[in-house]
Amino acid sequence: MPARSRKPETAAIHDQTLARGHGGELHQFAEGETPVLTTAQGGPVADDQNTLRYGARGPSLIEDFHFREKIFHFDHERIPERVVHARGYGAHGYFETYESLAKYTRADIFQRAGEKTPAFVRFSTVAGSKGSFDLARDVRGFAVKLYTKEGNWDIVGNNIPVFFIQDAIRFPDVIHSVKPEPDRGFPQAASAHDNFWDFISLTPESMHMVMWVMSDRAIPRSFRFMEGFGVHTFRFLNDKDESNFVKFIWKPKLGLQSVVWNEAVKINGADPDFHRRDLWDAVKAGNFPEWELCVQLFDQDFADSFDFDILDPTKLIPEEIVEPVPVGRLVLDRMPDNFFAETEQVAFMTQNVPPGIDFSNDPLLQGRNFSYLDTQLKRLGSPNFTHIPINAPKCPFHHFQQDGHMAMRNPVGRANYQPNSWGEGPRESPERGFRSFPDAVEGPKVRLRAESFADHYSQARQFYRSQTVPEQRHIAMALTFELSKVETPAIRERMVAHLINIDDVLARTVAEGLGLRDIPEPADAAVAPRDDLAPSPALSIIENGPESFAGRKLGVLVSDGADAGLLAALRATFEEEGATVEIIAQTVGGVEASDGRPVEAKHRIDGGPSVLFDAVALLVSQEGARMLAKEPPARDFVTDAFAHCKFIGYAAPAVPLLEKAGIALDEEDEGLIALDGGEAAADFLVACRKLRLWAREDRAQP
Repeated sequence: MPARSRKPETAAIHDQTLARGHGGELHQFAEGETPVLTTAQGGPVADDQNTLRYGARGPSLIEDFHFREKIFHFDHERIPERVVHARGYGAHGYFETYESLAKYTRADIFQRAGEKTPAFVRFSTVAGSKGSFDLARDVRGFAVKLYTKEGNWDIVGNNIPVFFIQDAIRFPDVIHSVKPEPDRGFPQAASAHDNFWDFISLTPESMHMVMWVMSDRAIPRSFRFMEGFGVHTFRFLNDKDESNFVKFIWKPKLGLQSVVWNEAVKINGADPDFHRRDLWDAVKAGNFPEWELCVQLFDQDFADSFDFDILDPTKLIPEEIVEPVPVGRLVLDRMPDNFFAETEQVAFMTQNVPPGIDFSNDPLLQGRNFSYLDTQLKRLGSPNFTHIPINAPKCPFHHFQQDGHMAMRNPVGRANYQPNSWGEGPRESPERGFRSFPDAVEGPKVRLRAESFADHYSQARQFYRSQTVPEQRHIAMALTFELSKVETPAIRERMVAHLINIDDVLARTVAEGLGLRDIPEPADAAVAPRDDLAPSPALSIIENGPESFAGRKLGVLVSDGADAGLLAALRATFEEEGATVEIIAQTVGGVEASDGRPVEAKHRIDGGPSVLFDAVALLVSQEGARMLAKEPPARDFVTDAFAHCKFIGYAAPAVPLLEKAGIALDEEDEGLIALDGGEAAADFLVACRKLRLWAREDRAQP
């Protein structure tokens, strides 16, 4: 479908020219009316440019309440950033239920087919600060707040289905290790340093997660092209309190896609807000991102028979064993009105679940349930953080909680407790309220790790062997790069010893890249790694890419005299597919095409490198090619696109530019596509649907 602007489902609300005061009242402004500036108390302000002072050059007066209020608020307008997931970006939308799941859960959100539930989603990186860049090699947070009719449900997950540790008591340690080293305050948003790899090399349970983080999953092309996972095992409970275990997976409708490391580094330099801008542009253009919520449902018998403990957060259940079933779709159709008020102040908590959703005894989940509520008090300054609109439920709510810092509402009437004799206030409901599954638990009170958690290498091996050859190569390159930044030889050797338990070829490749003279002995394994786990194609990005070029971006480098007909054909063909076409030229003023018409550019060549696009086309005249060949950014544009295995379409006059960039027209390279003939644009699009020509990278290897 062609890219076009659409209105969000809530357009009727947001199209109104309404100003909402802090107390929630609405004021309708007449068209063209300018509101009067007021203090926070609503008092009209006469002069916002000058402090009240004694004489024109005298001292300022303390009675200037407007000045004091303005400075007071400015001094306190920053709140502590999140310890983890500090850099985030969010959007509003809705969740639509496909069919009733009443057989499995009494959760109201899953009772009626076609019902839409308001949602807010925040994507984030884990390790960096708010000011870090988007394309760090890192886990991505994928947190979804669903405003159900029975309270808020937060699915606080990541784009990786497993985690570094098995018990929440180790969470401060893993995060401390990956954050900037405390004596020097760097590196920022990077795991390539001694502290992180020291911790990992001493923590065998992290090996599965390390494979994911060193894979291309850790450098996604877009929020729109990555999966989300609830990580933990939860329970569904129906009206009879019958339980099934459940894992949650968000699958992007546009397929999976990542970048390569060299590309990520250059994107961070060209546009550190790359992911933010991508989401903003997509939603604003009406190309609303969409995911399907899939569930892996299984009972206690399966849990008992599974090769690994379903309570172990460092393990997953392969999709080939328990197929994910689509139960609804998530659509993001509106950006926040104010980043701070919504994206920054939103508070996600794993313990926010409606009746019909329950927890398992996963020790990491149990710890998160404690920690997430505790952290909101520090960040948002008050137990009343649920009074902030983005955190408030959209269903009726009633309780006796009162007072405290920033209380926006309090119980009314005489009774602020229950039971009371006055018949006032809400009461509990055993029928409608949240009920926990009566799981029978026996055993001594001990600090002990279950033996069923002890296999740390088998699924790491399965993940690695489920990757395609290019993806395996990228994992080896990532490990080599990261460990090359580690200054302590013993840490590097310990990591190679772990890698031997995952894959011998991988370990030897990394060891060679690090220049190790001797291969160390394999690390001690509490449980011998298994070699009989079948590869899972669902774990590969390349095997789960898109079927079209929809949602992607074509960059067209043009010069004066560019073929107007070919440019029009490319625009029409790619936009019909649902892609975006952006023009790059020597100036943002653009060029004059072959038909004499002006073509405005989106990017100047030194501000629009090819790393920002999924494929590129070179539409230049002979004179234009000659001029661009002298420009280093133009040569880099072509060289990088080629090195990053992208498809490159070119008009015949662009050949000298290709050659100047060191690219010979090779019949073996199917990614260099001559744009000639009546079907040139359509043929180029068909090729671009593959996104990358990985054979080019294969040929570049020694």
